[in-house]
Parts: sequence; structure tokens; C-alpha cells
Amino acid sequence: MQHARESARTGSFMEEKMERKSLREGTAQEAGQGTAQEAGRGTAQEVSQAAPRQENKMGVMPVKQLIVSMSLPMMVSMLVQALYNVVDSIFVAQLSENALTAVTLAFPMQNLMIAVGSGTGVGVNALLSKALGEKRFDRSDGAANMGLLLTFFNYVLFVVMGLLLAGPFISTQTADPEIAAYSVTYLRIVTCLSAGVFCQMMFERLLQATGRTFLSMISQATGAIINIIFDPIMIFGLFGFPKLGVAGAAYATVLGQCVAAVIGLVLNRVYNTDIRLSLRGILRPDREIISRIYAVGVPSILMMSIGSIMTYAMNRILIVFSTTATAVFGVYFKLQSFFFMPVFGMNNGLIPVLAFNYGARNRKRIEEALRFAMMLAVSIMLVGTVVFELFPGQLLSLFNASPEMKEIGIPALRIICLCFPIAGVCIALGSVFQAFSKSVYSLIISVGRQLGVLIPAAWILARIGGLPAIWWSFVLAEGLSLVLSVILFRKLYRDTIETL
Repeated sequence: MQHARESARTGSFMEEKMERKSLREGTAQEAGQGTAQEAGRGTAQEVSQAAPRQENKMGVMPVKQLIVSMSLPMMVSMLVQALYNVVDSIFVAQLSENALTAVTLAFPMQNLMIAVGSGTGVGVNALLSKALGEKRFDRSDGAANMGLLLTFFNYVLFVVMGLLLAGPFISTQTADPEIAAYSVTYLRIVTCLSAGVFCQMMFERLLQATGRTFLSMISQATGAIINIIFDPIMIFGLFGFPKLGVAGAAYATVLGQCVAAVIGLVLNRVYNTDIRLSLRGILRPDREIISRIYAVGVPSILMMSIGSIMTYAMNRILIVFSTTATAVFGVYFKLQSFFFMPVFGMNNGLIPVLAFNYGARNRKRIEEALRFAMMLAVSIMLVGTVVFELFPGQLLSLFNASPEMKEIGIPALRIICLCFPIAGVCIALGSVFQAFSKSVYSLIISVGRQLGVLIPAAWILARIGGLPAIWWSFVLAEGLSLVLSVILFRKLYRDTIETL
């Protein structure tokens, strides 16, 4: 379909190349002549697509207004995504506590899948936004097309992993046959049918990188809403559907992702005039562009993958005490997403702004954007701390919590939420590292926080103070994260921002 639309829009490959070169590198008069010639040959749609690109709003709109306009749609879509995460687990919890535990045990590999797709998107986002700021349009188009090629390879990788590794992976976490069966079923469905989630993430990143975060919100929010609607239908067998249980939750997830991917493709093809996707461009690998994508993307992938290692190790530590403790950990991850996901949405809106103005060498706009974003992040996380401190029991009741789950979960939520405001600062500073192609700094911070402190501290505290002491490891880890973030940011500021 992409190839057919590309052929209808242009003539031969050489004609397209010469026309775009004339428009981008020639004088205004030459561009006008090129457009007139194109108008003589093609349709009005072809003329509009060949026209010179206008100044992107990321370079001219007032910074606070820009951050709000870029981030608010992403924050809303992330809130919808958080709602999906919570609702999904609420319905699964109605089946049994074992079903909820099973989804928690599957989460590390599922998170790894998200890490690979999202990290690749971060690399594409940073390269594409910077190229637009520099007005290097061939490079921005190349980044978009190579992103789609890499999306296909990511999908193939996780199909293989789901088929071969799901069973052995779950068996290392539990010997309970019911929990293991639920987990393997769920994991194989979401990995083997993961084309939707990889395409969804990439199409949304392309929209974000060019400042079209409202369109990205439409894609993500629609997918999440589809998921929420079909969760109870497929889990409990409503309206004539078969009752699929945990498998139904997985199929509803995949369905929502596929719908979001289709919407993302359509929005990019119709409305995203800053990039030009073509089947020819996708099928012609550019090693230099791919290497630059992964120069930013690999540290980001590793950073997010560390989250998978952390959750896997924490599951192993907690399940020694009880499967209920592991379920509490899973519930915490769902609940905290209500506050972390909007901050990550703000982060996604901030990265292209920083990258664009870095490419345009506009230090003042970079500094103003970062100050405003940090204030927003800390404010959101303070609200999260207040909610977790005041209403932990009510939050746990959403998941059909037993008295034992509440006994474990109430103190857990109240302790962990103390580090939320610190996390807000770290997330905002991390956006600078990603936008300036210094994702390795984020990787250092993530390794130090999750593997250097969190897991060792949880293991030690479990032996010293038992289960209640484990939750303090989150506070200790976030404190180290703040120290490292400030040190590395000051280095980047001296070496890069001050020189603009």
C-alpha cells in the first residue's frame, strides 16, 4: 500500500530526487519553478507535498506555550494508557490472585519488548528532530524510513523469543503450575502478536518528533480505549465471545495495539508533512543512519531493559515471602503509572523541543524549556505522594485485595511514594541526555539506581528487616539517582549548552 501511494505521488525515483534537491537547496525562485513544473505534471496533492517546508513551531512558539502544547496531548494519552494498565489488572484480579501474580511475572519480558521498541523510537526521535532543526530534510526522511525497517526486525526478534523462551523464563520465577500456565499463555500471545505494539510506538514517535503530539495522542488513546472495552468482553466472555480468562487480557492488549498502529500509519501518511515515508526508502538500509539511531537508542534500550532485570529480580526476592507480596509489587507498578506516565508524556513532548533547539543552537529556549518542564514534573509527582499517603487502602481495594494483600500493600505504598518528587527531577534531567544524544548518561544513572542500589539493598534489607524493610530500597535508590543526575547534567551543561 505504501509503495502504491508513493508511486502515485511521484514520477520516477530520479525525478523525485532532483525535485527535492531543487526545493531544499536551490533559491526561492528555483523552488517556485520546480513547484510549477510539478504542477504541470501532477495533481494539486503532489504540488503541496513538493512545496518547501515551513518553519517548525518548535523554533518559534513561546516556550511555555510550546511545552504545554507538545506535552499535554502526550500526558493525556499516557493517562489513558495508565488507566488501561490499571483496568487490565483490575479485571484480571477478578479471576484470582494467582492470575494477577501471573501477569506480574510476565511483566519483565513484556517490559523488555517495550524497551526495545521505545528505545529505537528514542533514537529515531532525536536524530529526526535534530535534522529538522538543521533543515537537513533528506536525513530526517532517512531516519523515519530506517525506523520502520528496524521496527520489523524488532518484531521478528520477539516472535522467536516468545516461542522459545517464554516457558523457561517463567519457570525460573515460580513452580506453581497454575501461575506458570497463566504466565506462559499471556506472554506468548503478547510477543508473537507484537507487530502492533512495535508499529504503534514507531508511528507515535514520528508524530512526536515533528511536533504533532495531538495526533500521537489520538493514536495511543484510541488503542488504549479499545483495550479497555475488550478486556472484560474477552476475559469473561461477554456478548457471545468465548470466556478466555488471562488469554483474553492478552488478546485485548494486542487488539488495541494493532488499532493504534493502523491509526498511527494513517495519521503519518496524511498529516505528517515534515517526513516522507516510502517503501523504497524503507527497503534501502542506510548503515550510517542506523548507527546514529542506535548511538542514542541502544543506551535507551539498555536503560529501559534494566527495568526488566529489576522487576525480575524483585519478583524473585518477594516470592520467597509469598505470592501475595509479588502481587502487591505488581499492583504498585500499575498504580504508580497514574503519576509516572504523565511525567513520561511530558518527557516525550520535551525531547523534540530540546533536540530541535539544540540543532538550531538556541540556548535560551533550551534552558527555559527545561526549567518549566522540571517544575511540572515535580508538581505531578507531589500529587502522587499525597494520594499514596492518604488513600493506600482504597487504591488496593480496586484490585479485589485480600486482608493479607492490604496488610502488605498499605505500608509498601506509603514508603515507596516518598521518592516520587525526586524521580520527577531525574526524569526531567534525563530528557536532556536523550535530546542531546547523551543517552549513555541515562544508562549510567539507571544502572546505578536499579542494579547498583535497589536490588542489592532489597536483598540485604529482606534479610535484616524482613518484607516491610524491602520497600525502603526504592527510596535509597532514587536518592542515588538524583545525585548522579545532577553531576552528569552539570557536566553536559558545561560541555554542550554553555557553548551554544
